Amino acid sequence: MTVQIFSKSLSRAEDWPDFDPALGMMTGIPPITPMMPGLGIVPPPIPPDMPVVKEIIHCKSCTLFPPNPNLPPPATRERPPGCKTVFVGGLPENGTEQIIVEVFEQCGEIIAIRKSKKNFCHIRFAEEYMVDKALYLSGYRIRLGSSTDKKDTGRLHVDFAQARDDLYEWECKQRMLAREERHRRRMEEERLRPPSPPPVVHYSDHECSIVAEKLKDDSKFSEAVQTLLTWIERGEVNRRSANNFYSMIQSANSHVRRLVNEKAAHEKDMEEAKEKFKQALSGILIQFEQIVAVYHSASKQKAWDHFTKAQRKNISVWCKQAEEIRNIHNDELMGIRREEEMEMSDDEIEETTETKETEESALVSQAEALKEENDSLRWQLDAYRNEVELLKQEQGKAHREDDPNREQQLKLLQQALQGMQQHLLKVQEEYKRKEAELEKIKDDKLQVEKMLENLKEKESCASRLCASSQDSDYPLEKTLNSCPIKSEREALLVGIISTFLHVHPFGASIEYICSYLHRLDNKICTSDVECLMSRLQHTFKQEMTGVGASLEKRWKFCGFEGLKLT
Repeated sequence: MTVQIFSKSLSRAEDWPDFDPALGMMTGIPPITPMMPGLGIVPPPIPPDMPVVKEIIHCKSCTLFPPNPNLPPPATRERPPGCKTVFVGGLPENGTEQIIVEVFEQCGEIIAIRKSKKNFCHIRFAEEYMVDKALYLSGYRIRLGSSTDKKDTGRLHVDFAQARDDLYEWECKQRMLAREERHRRRMEEERLRPPSPPPVVHYSDHECSIVAEKLKDDSKFSEAVQTLLTWIERGEVNRRSANNFYSMIQSANSHVRRLVNEKAAHEKDMEEAKEKFKQALSGILIQFEQIVAVYHSASKQKAWDHFTKAQRKNISVWCKQAEEIRNIHNDELMGIRREEEMEMSDDEIEETTETKETEESALVSQAEALKEENDSLRWQLDAYRNEVELLKQEQGKAHREDDPNREQQLKLLQQALQGMQQHLLKVQEEYKRKEAELEKIKDDKLQVEKMLENLKEKESCASRLCASSQDSDYPLEKTLNSCPIKSEREALLVGIISTFLHVHPFGASIEYICSYLHRLDNKICTSDVECLMSRLQHTFKQEMTGVGASLEKRWKFCGFEGLKLT
């Protein structure tokens, strides 16, 4: 009854809204023509965010009605690699292979169709993209002709199918692509591979004389040495040619002195270049100091008031740039000097550390050897204990079996046990002796470390005594300047200012010195720094530099001169 109602509703055109009998399709939707973009009945690919509107498809023997657009899309399985075969289910019972070809041939070239009696079939296409077009028909209702019989209708379900032929073709294609990739890589490697060296001639007396002459020539030495090396590796040396090879090796050895001299010359050139660079850098720093002094003198009130606002701004910008560049060059020069000092100190430290390392390595090697002997003795003890247990078990078995020679066996076992016990006692004594030696070595190592610490303390005490003796040599200075440095902070300031003024041999103003110190500590006061430097008359001195309006007070480092005078 339901089938008849459904067929009647399909046969009546007025039951379908917006149905035009003349056009045979929905109004408002353009008819499908073979000239539309895409292939036949299947439209071109549509973006995923755009809604898909499926239409009625008319064929010669059947009609395809689209599914409800509100329903979710039909489910599909995971696509097999190289899939060209689709599964088509929901076919009408009266559907023939000709109708299937008529519906799906517009998706692409069909290679084979395998139809089943249970209303499904498998279709194999020529290319993989045709499968995507066939999946577009999934969910369509098919009706054969104008019949409304249940056997002439069905709902198509199109899905991916896994076929051996598709997988085989896909694997063949992948292997072909892999072969092409390997061939391309091989060609690329051969193109980038450096050319092979020229072949080395075989040994003969004539070639030997030529190579001997080339070995004496500096320009052809490398080529001749390579030939000589190849001949020796080939095994060309024999009793007859040994003298010739010895003379060639001797001439090759004569080049060692030349190479050493060349290396020494290059090292000398490098040292000279470093010295020239250092001198040039110091000259540049002196000029920078002079330029900065010009800017500072121009910034004073006597000259500053006569400049315009734009000129003042330019002078301040130029002064700042010059100070930054001067500081960069100054840091570079200090880094070079610091590296030289570190190289000198590293050479001294290496000599002392080598002796310590040799002593420590000897102690460590002895300790490791004793540990290995200790482990081997422990393993021997375990083996002897196992043997004793086995002997006891055999003795118990023999006692249970009541052998006639039991007494003799017991005596033998007792003798073996006594020997084993004596051996065990010896091993234990040796083990204790080794442990005592190991403890003794550890104590020796601790004593050596304590001696090293005592030596370091003695060295520090000696340095303090030297310093105190030097202080005692100058009692006049102490009487004149009784404790000029009152705290550790002032001592640090004196060291930093001395280093700074030593780098600036032409001196520096108190503002320049304080600007450098403010980078380290913002709380430093200019008056405190000037007072500290005035207290140390044998370390710092103040001089007037310049002419006329450019007169300026500059502080200089005179510590080395004070040492000579005293």
